[in-house]
Amino acid sequence: MATMLPAEWIKNWEKGGRNEFLQLCRALSEDKSHDSLSFRDIQQALYELSSHVVRGNLKHEHASGVLADIIEFREDMPSILADAFCILDIETSCLEEKTKRDCFTQLVLSCLYLVSDTVLKERLDPETLESLGLIKQSQQFNQKSVKIKTKLFYKQQKFNLLREENEGYAKLIAELGQDLSGNITSDLILENIKSLIGCFNLDPNRVLDIILEVYECRPEYDDFFVPLIESYMYMCEPQTLCHILGFKFKFYQDPSGETPSSLYRVAAVLLQHNLIDLEDLYVHLLPGDNAIIEEHKREIVEAKQIVRKLTMVVLSSEKTEEKEKEKEKEEEKTEKPPDNQKLGLLEALLKIGDWQHAQSIMDQMPPFYATSHKPIAIALCQLVHVTIEPLYRRVGVPKGAKGSPISPLPNKRAPKQADSFEDLRKEVFNMLCYLGPHLSHDPILFAKVVRLGKAFMKEFQSDGSKQEDKEKMEILFSCVLSITDQVLLPSLSLMDCNACMSEELWGMFKTFPYQYRYRLYGQWKNETYNSHPLLVKVKAQTIDRAKYIMKRLTKENVKPSGRQIGKLSHANPTILFDYILSQIQKYDNLITPVVDSLKYLTSLNYDVLAYCIIEALANPEKERMKHDDTTISSWLQSLASFCGAVFRKYPIELAGLLQYVANQLKAGKSFDLLILKEVVQKMAGIEITEEMTMEQLEAMTGGEQLKAEGGYFGQIRNTKKSSQRLKDALLDHDLALPLCLLMAQQRNGVIFQEGGEKHLKLVGKLYDQCHDTLVQFGGFLASNLSTEDYIKRVPSIDVLCNEFHTPHDAAFFLSRPMYAHQISSKYDELKKAEKGNKQQHKVHKYITACELVMAPVHEAVISLHPPKVWDDISPQFYATFWSLTMYDLAVPHSSYDREVNKLKVQMKAIDDNQEMPPNKKKKEKERCTALQDKLLEEEKKQLEHVQRVLQRLKLEKDNWLLAKSTKNETITKFLQLCIFPRCIFSAIDAVYCAHFVELVHQQKTPNFSTLLCYDRVFSDIIYTVASCTENEASRYGRFLCCMLETVTRWHSDRVIYEKECGNYPGFLTILRATGFDGGNKADQLDYENFRHVVHKWHYKLTKASVHCLETGEYTHIRNILIVLTKILPWYPKVLNLGQALERRVHKICQEEKEKRPDLYALAMGYSGQLKSRKPFMIPENEFHHKDPPARNAVAATVQNGPGGAGMPTSLTINTAKLEESAAEETDKLKEKSQGTVKVINKTVNATPKVTTSNGNSASNSKIIKEKDDKEKSGKEKDKEKKEKIPATTPETKALGKDGKDKPKEERANKDDKPREIKEKTPKSDKEKEKAKKEEKASKEEKSKTIVTTIESKSVAEKEREKEPSREKDVAKDMKSKENTKGGEKIPVAGSLKSPVPRSEASECEREQKRRKVDIHSSPSHSSTVKGAAMLPKVPLVSENYSSLRVISIHFLQDNLNELKDSSTKHYINHTTPTLSKSKEREVDKKDLDKSRERSREREKKEEKDRKERKRDHSNSDREVPQDSTKRRKEENGTSSSKHSKSESPSDSPRSNEKEREKSKSKSSGKEKGDSIKAEKMEKSSSGSKKESRHDKEKEKKEKRDSTGGKEEKKHHKSSDKHR
Repeated sequence: MATMLPAEWIKNWEKGGRNEFLQLCRALSEDKSHDSLSFRDIQQALYELSSHVVRGNLKHEHASGVLADIIEFREDMPSILADAFCILDIETSCLEEKTKRDCFTQLVLSCLYLVSDTVLKERLDPETLESLGLIKQSQQFNQKSVKIKTKLFYKQQKFNLLREENEGYAKLIAELGQDLSGNITSDLILENIKSLIGCFNLDPNRVLDIILEVYECRPEYDDFFVPLIESYMYMCEPQTLCHILGFKFKFYQDPSGETPSSLYRVAAVLLQHNLIDLEDLYVHLLPGDNAIIEEHKREIVEAKQIVRKLTMVVLSSEKTEEKEKEKEKEEEKTEKPPDNQKLGLLEALLKIGDWQHAQSIMDQMPPFYATSHKPIAIALCQLVHVTIEPLYRRVGVPKGAKGSPISPLPNKRAPKQADSFEDLRKEVFNMLCYLGPHLSHDPILFAKVVRLGKAFMKEFQSDGSKQEDKEKMEILFSCVLSITDQVLLPSLSLMDCNACMSEELWGMFKTFPYQYRYRLYGQWKNETYNSHPLLVKVKAQTIDRAKYIMKRLTKENVKPSGRQIGKLSHANPTILFDYILSQIQKYDNLITPVVDSLKYLTSLNYDVLAYCIIEALANPEKERMKHDDTTISSWLQSLASFCGAVFRKYPIELAGLLQYVANQLKAGKSFDLLILKEVVQKMAGIEITEEMTMEQLEAMTGGEQLKAEGGYFGQIRNTKKSSQRLKDALLDHDLALPLCLLMAQQRNGVIFQEGGEKHLKLVGKLYDQCHDTLVQFGGFLASNLSTEDYIKRVPSIDVLCNEFHTPHDAAFFLSRPMYAHQISSKYDELKKAEKGNKQQHKVHKYITACELVMAPVHEAVISLHPPKVWDDISPQFYATFWSLTMYDLAVPHSSYDREVNKLKVQMKAIDDNQEMPPNKKKKEKERCTALQDKLLEEEKKQLEHVQRVLQRLKLEKDNWLLAKSTKNETITKFLQLCIFPRCIFSAIDAVYCAHFVELVHQQKTPNFSTLLCYDRVFSDIIYTVASCTENEASRYGRFLCCMLETVTRWHSDRVIYEKECGNYPGFLTILRATGFDGGNKADQLDYENFRHVVHKWHYKLTKASVHCLETGEYTHIRNILIVLTKILPWYPKVLNLGQALERRVHKICQEEKEKRPDLYALAMGYSGQLKSRKPFMIPENEFHHKDPPARNAVAATVQNGPGGAGMPTSLTINTAKLEESAAEETDKLKEKSQGTVKVINKTVNATPKVTTSNGNSASNSKIIKEKDDKEKSGKEKDKEKKEKIPATTPETKALGKDGKDKPKEERANKDDKPREIKEKTPKSDKEKEKAKKEEKASKEEKSKTIVTTIESKSVAEKEREKEPSREKDVAKDMKSKENTKGGEKIPVAGSLKSPVPRSEASECEREQKRRKVDIHSSPSHSSTVKGAAMLPKVPLVSENYSSLRVISIHFLQDNLNELKDSSTKHYINHTTPTLSKSKEREVDKKDLDKSRERSREREKKEEKDRKERKRDHSNSDREVPQDSTKRRKEENGTSSSKHSKSESPSDSPRSNEKEREKSKSKSSGKEKGDSIKAEKMEKSSSGSKKESRHDKEKEKKEKRDSTGGKEEKKHHKSSDKHR
């Protein structure tokens, strides 16, 4: 302990030490705040001063002088000084040094006048007293003191009981038992008692005992007895009363004894009046505290054992034994426990209102031990009732309720009653905390407390109070929350299904923010139940009961089970729902019955259910993915589904759930969007599904009523209330826009942040889920928020994109409803302003409204893209495209009619229904009629709106496309920034994009090339398809389907084509940079050529599909199958393409059956649908040739000639681009096949001269033609240069290069084709033989094109494009060979074939006509169709082996020719090389190998015969038409030049092919021989037929040639795109 007197003070005592010491003592004696502390400090100070004297540091005179000054500071100062002397006396007496002892005695002597003798005699040692002279002899003094102590403590007071007279006690009882109602006072009676004691020699202790006994019997006279006992106690020692009471309690402590409540009461009153101390009495009471603690622990253990039993699975045999044991135990328990006197006293204290003493007894016991005894709980509840009475009467009583007022306790020492909320804090909250869960014993008090809480919350939430009051209210609010957590909720758990209490509690709870409520539920569920043995039992019983109910819950017994669930839930909702949710997560078929069974819950329970759902969703231990990591876990899907159903059906607050989803999104987790999706779907009736039928989709383009009636799968009725609730929750908590923005941002987050380690399939699923939920949620906001709400919340487009980084498609999606709202409100304003009813006025006002609303948008969108973009498309066009919807473009009349008819049928059914009561009939009919009227009104309204929109677009269209660079660039920008992002946004947007393209075409928009646009869309789908998710692929498929629908409509009928496209600028084949002369018919693409173009698109789609199917990539295969399924109505239309697809899909089915079942299912589905479409497919020659009689073919070409001639070279620019784009695509495919190319080239070169003798004349004529063509092409180039605008020059350069390179490529590719074909179509020998037989069997089948695999096609094309260097050589070879070939050769491009003479069999004629027609029309068209991309024609497959061989060679050469054509860029090919043929070729070749050995000799003979026949025949047939066509071409000027350019390459390949055939037959020998022999064998049946076949083959070759060029052009297009 630190010294009070520093050494310096003692050294400098005179100077300053004395004063310092005085000041210290004064300060200590004046300090009243800590009495006990200051007392000890003074003691220490005096002790230290004295010890300094003893040690000789200070003179005793100085010390006595300062002590004399100090002694007046406190009354007890002499006593303190005596204590110091006492300690020093003991210390010095032990010392051997006499000097210190002397110093001590001198000090005491000098201070004798300060301390009285008596005090010193008490404290000091007798020997010291003797040396001080205070006593004479210490020995005598000791003896005397021993005697006195013995007398005091050991000698018993002997009352001579015989001297006591019984009469005295009789009189005493009479005195105490008299009527006390008069003027008798306790003082008067006390005097009488004293007299009786003295007179009758009564024992005073006994008298006190009798007074207590009488008081017990007359408890109502507190006011008399308490003062009496108090006065009487002045005569006794203080402990006497306590001892007597203790003796009384001891008397009842036998096991059989029961302490009377009157004794408890007397003890309690005496305690309250402080006549005895609780500590003194407490020791007399049983049981001891240790016993109580033991008992409490035992209860907890028992509770846990009960829980264990309930959770254990017990077999029936064991059950009976268990029950018997339990009964025995219960019997043991029923034996009365020994009386707990402490609890009895506690109860009495509570009853009389002595809260202080009661509290101190409860503090000695374990928590809630005391109140777990019902009498104590009830007594405490009663005390609380009394305390809160005035406040409850003032603020808590509900209107109209009387209630029974409670009178205050008569006891003035009871706690003060509460008049304000502040008073509750002092006592009431404390009392409630001691009660804890046992408030359940008094439901009325529970209700009162809750009502007070409600009243407090009302006051707390009103804003009128000052700052100080607010702080007090905050403290009170936290107290209310604590009471709710510790008292109200646990008590509710112990109440037996009291629904009223639950509703009362909700009255208070609903005033709390959901964050506080959920916190309370969390504590209740996870902590409260473990805090008390009773609650532990209740939890176990609830789970047990819940299991019992859930096991028996079915759809049939929903009502009774629901009632049982309701009963259970009133008291323990958290435990029950936790179990129910765990079952739902395991068994999703429970969802419907559970949702239906929850109708008996209280509002509080619904709120708890919402909390439990969120807790289950947020469970960190649960995996959100299945083990395969490719799908979302089923528990999450089940919970989401349950959420949607339960939130829709019942009025549960949504804020917490929505905030949870928003928080998850903020954290970059999108799994839980599943919940939002389900909730919006069920509550608002807005469904998002990719499986919509076209009828539904059509209905979705109408008004709200039509959407609701025809747009969704489930007719979700009565969503008005639930969608209103959802809207309110979103607006009240400001979650509408944040959720939208978070979803829009999370779409990319799924890929780049969330999807890091996840399986690609899962990432796609999450992306789709995120996107679909955004679309669904945005749709909900658009249809449910008022205009003001929406506009107030959604910022402008530039802010959305630039500040919130929302992707553009999502940003416009959110803004679109805003524009529509704003325009309609502006339009209504203008209509009201000036009333003109003319349609014209209305339209004008509408356009004004649009301009006013959209002008700022046009400004805003400029910042979204680089300035270069706006060179091609105007901001106005961009904004218009993104701001319109299908509702604005077209009215779904058929959909409206369909729904109206449905309603009519319904009304008829209602009329016919005899069982329906009349009033219900009337109601139903009224409903149907009202709906019908609404639909018709909506249709009319939409019709007017669409007309206005179209008027507006008509006015706008001239400023849409600026085309400052090229039209090609314009289309690129349009597709890149508008069509592609939007067509995969939603199914309706996909339809919208297709319609919009058609609309832009129909509006005759300047600078918009419809042809180019469609070409781009169909030519290159591989990359687009590969980069889609599953749902995007489905939407992309819908888009392609709608585009194909339009194209197919135009393709189907010349009249429609002429009407809708004939004179439209979109079908100009000369694409100038700006302006167009629509009047020039020659610039338009004519109908036949358009059909070729469409065929080319179909071919391109096939090629892309096959490529995707062959990659083996999951995404490619899945997506292309989805797309193909969607476009099935319009593709494939051509038989051979369909067959090729079918084969590939069949292969997928086989390969994926075991590996990837989902792909297998998709492929099987598609395969089945494809087969069912087969009857509607047509042969290729029917698809893009009208099949006129053979004679007219020549004439037709002549007519088409001038059109070709009139075409300026500027057309070539676009074709070039088209080709480039395709080229890039095919380049990739080429690489695979390059190996094969080389081999084939060698074989081609190895087969030199297989020409017939008649070849010379034809070859001469061809040579002349070629020269003419060259001259013309030169002129054309000049023209092109002149006509082209500077922007197009790069393309012309490209042309030049292409012109040189392409022939080589073509040749190579052509060569490659057969090789590839062989490699790619692995057919078994048997199949090959079958194929041959079939071919022989019917010539009609020949005329129909048999489809070879698409693979071969695509490969061939790849090869073509691959080898530019070889092409040149091949081209030269071809020319020379063509010359040698002569009459047999059919000029491919530009040359017309003469019809086969009639002398041949009619079948042959027909076939030949078909083929010729194809070829004839194709040259003429080719001249005109420049804007379109080139379509390779599918050659027909001939039956003869030799012809097949020839075909394969021709095919190669034709491809080369096609490439040349593409290089001249005047040509659009009409013929697509058939894949099927190539496959068949391979098959044939293999078969030929087998048959070679058998029939070599025979074949040689037949070969010679056949060659002779062919020569004769071809010379006679073809020479004349070729010459005539040449003349016509020359007359036609440019057209002929173009033809000739294309012609010469095409011709040459043919000659090459024939030469190759010959060389093969001779040098490579066996193969050719075999093929020829086979052919001869077939032909032997009819020579004429053979010849016709041969012609056909040639025609096919020519077609192939032309296809090559077309494909190249496609490549150019694709490359343009990529650029």
